[in-house]
Amino acid sequence: MKTAYFRFYEELNDFLPPRFHKRTFAHAFSGQPAVKDVIEALGVPHTEVDLLLVNGVSVGFDYQLQQGDRVAVYPVFESLDISGISRVREKPLRETRFILDVHLGKLARRLRLLGFDTRYENFRTDAEIIDIALTEKRIILTRDKGLLKNHRVTHGYWIRSNEPDVQVKEVVKRFDLSAKVNPFSRCLVCNGVLVAVEKEEIAEHLPEKTRQSFDTFYRCQQCRKIFWEGSHYRKLIEFLNSLELKG
Repeated sequence: MKTAYFRFYEELNDFLPPRFHKRTFAHAFSGQPAVKDVIEALGVPHTEVDLLLVNGVSVGFDYQLQQGDRVAVYPVFESLDISGISRVREKPLRETRFILDVHLGKLARRLRLLGFDTRYENFRTDAEIIDIALTEKRIILTRDKGLLKNHRVTHGYWIRSNEPDVQVKEVVKRFDLSAKVNPFSRCLVCNGVLVAVEKEEIAEHLPEKTRQSFDTFYRCQQCRKIFWEGSHYRKLIEFLNSLELKG
């Protein structure tokens, strides 16, 4: 058996047993495994890693672990551009688009409320989610650590909280999305784009009281559902304010 020494930084410790938190620990191994395989065996999905240093030098996930190596594993940096240093991260997606696993329906609605392209169907298998993410260049959001360990996953994030409102803040912070929030631009039901529509064009589809009380309407280009600033609108505004988003 050989021994290497690992240190995981900041939120990567969420995946480790408490005895390994914020400290260097020894790890025994045999052969010459890829460092990615060892990191995931320890419990950390590769999608959570932004920078990997072995003996002070940036390496890729395919680096083969050697006797005595000292491995420092860092999470995503929010404000520091390390694109010229890190060898593990693929280029960020040009547009921030998400696909959520079957357990995150409430989070999906909240992200759509903020205007983010968020795909969610509660019947998808892990394989289907990965296929869609790769085809449509989407970031996978999940509570399933195992899903993110799949070698095909390129962009993903493990949601820490079980509370939907907290989850929204978590995602916005993780991907630095405050300045990109565009409320009420996405359909909460199907994720389609909302566009303004003339009242006369949809009048026959409106309840009498709604037709008399409101003049501004939006229609989903995909499912054709009609929206207006009814009693729910104030609640949605209160929800947005509660998030205390900056930008």
